[in-house]
Amino acid sequence: MIIFFWACLSIVMYTFVGYGLLLYILIRIKRIVTHPKKFLTDAALPTVTLLVAAWNEELIIGDKIKNTLLLDYPKELLQIIFITDGSTDHTPDLIYPYKEIVLMHNGARHGKMAAIKRAMPGVTGEIIVFSDANTFLNQQALRELVKHYQNGKVGAVAGEKRILVNQHADASSAGEGFYWKYESRLKEWDYELYSNVGAAGELFSIRASLYEPVESDTIIDDHMIAMRIAEKGYLIAYEPAAYASETASANTAEELKRKIRIAAGGIQSIFRLKVAANPFRYPILTFQYLSHRVLRWTITPFLLVLALLANIIIVSQYNQRFYLFLLMAQFAFYGLALLGMLMERRNIRLKALFIPYYFCMMNYAVAAGILRYINQNQNAAWERSLRK
Repeated sequence: MIIFFWACLSIVMYTFVGYGLLLYILIRIKRIVTHPKKFLTDAALPTVTLLVAAWNEELIIGDKIKNTLLLDYPKELLQIIFITDGSTDHTPDLIYPYKEIVLMHNGARHGKMAAIKRAMPGVTGEIIVFSDANTFLNQQALRELVKHYQNGKVGAVAGEKRILVNQHADASSAGEGFYWKYESRLKEWDYELYSNVGAAGELFSIRASLYEPVESDTIIDDHMIAMRIAEKGYLIAYEPAAYASETASANTAEELKRKIRIAAGGIQSIFRLKVAANPFRYPILTFQYLSHRVLRWTITPFLLVLALLANIIIVSQYNQRFYLFLLMAQFAFYGLALLGMLMERRNIRLKALFIPYYFCMMNYAVAAGILRYINQNQNAAWERSLRK
């Protein structure tokens, strides 16, 4: 039982802390023997198509349009396409007056991937940039993304996702903000070692020539599009200087709904990304993919429970203070998470409790997402999460 306990605990610690530490050590070694990436400042810019899928976004679409038109990229090299399939509000009407934007609207709602597939025949850019309707890009975002394509081995470039968090943030805001800061650093190190292992739909780009349509029922299309390119042997770069900003989920319930959907999509993608999981094809990519994605989306939430149960059994069978201390530490952590939940429900903001609460909520979402996927209760049509 002791061996089982340490096996569970070791995998959990590796997933959330150990992999980051190992990455840091590996890239420090790599920096000694290799030179940092350099980009030509006078290189010719490629043509770009910015693709935005929007569904019932009338409250924010005007701001998204203004943000898009202010991007620093030559107008003659930039094509902008907004797809509003299935929208039943005034989203298409608000886009229509802007002649700089190609509007594609269809009354039927089949999901984001179906909308993207419908738009692809009209794409003219060498590079396709995907962005969500409720996120805002920094002015230099497109230039920062496309510079990586000077490297012929790069097939996709992911930008950074930033969560706007104020001093009065609740658990969903503060926890999500902290999570994405940590995620961004891992992605930066992933790429420095070899390749990123996915992309967030808020901002990522691909070579148009490498685009491969994924299944229409794909839940997390951004991740699948990028990873299918990685499975062809290309790198997924990461550029923190190109970023998409958005407010956090309106509340923890909205964030939980979003996380469950992502978790269901994560399990779906694991069954479909067979090349990425094959260490005999691209061993470093597989190592990164399994460490950064697969463990989080599969066994880790269950190992947390098993580690707690094993610890209880060990304490009941052996009179060892060390294991009693570990058990008390686990109870204390989950107690803080529970206290964080109760305090948030009473609108009491104590940021010290947000991280354990968000951590537990995130792992619960993974378990719930797995169950939802098994029961085939997840629709590919995107559901907009309410934002602050």
